[in-house]
Amino acid sequence: MLLRRCGTDALLVEVDSLTEVAAVRAALQGVDGIEELVPAARTVLVKGDLHGIRAALKTVDLTQVPATHPREITIPVTYDGPDLDLVAETAGTTADEVVELHTTATYEVAFCGFAPGFGYLTGLPEVLRQPRLDSPRTKVPQGSVGIAGEFTAAYPRATPGGWRLIGRTEITLFDPRSETPALLQPGDQVRFVVA
Repeated sequence: MLLRRCGTDALLVEVDSLTEVAAVRAALQGVDGIEELVPAARTVLVKGDLHGIRAALKTVDLTQVPATHPREITIPVTYDGPDLDLVAETAGTTADEVVELHTTATYEVAFCGFAPGFGYLTGLPEVLRQPRLDSPRTKVPQGSVGIAGEFTAAYPRATPGGWRLIGRTEITLFDPRSETPALLQPGDQVRFVVA
């Protein structure tokens, strides 16, 4: 674990894997003096009392993610995405089997980024792990559900994007008027179901 100072009251914790990010995030949640905790793919940005943060980090076991009681969120999906057949062909399976594989897995929000409310979900079955499109779309419709690499996600609003789109959801993923604008938070468990 490498610590880098960020300004006067923040540290960037650099680690080697999503598992280690989850271990750091879990260890720091609830620590007094922490104002903000922002996990990413290989880092966690922590803002607050640096003395307390450093003390808490000394106890982190990067090989073990402490047991938590995550929120469980269900996202209904209509599986009719423009890349569903491409994903099936690349995976050597059928479109129906892609849907079955995608809906039988349980996912965890590893981190949020790219756009407000965009949660990167881990737990994608190995056979569905595929690269981004060679040429990204200039506009991916709001609610599109896609896959890229080891992640799956739903687009909270229309943005450019290069993920392979397998379906769409009508659920609100980001509402700036809400007390908690983003539906998905790091650590949440997510299940996709056929709408």
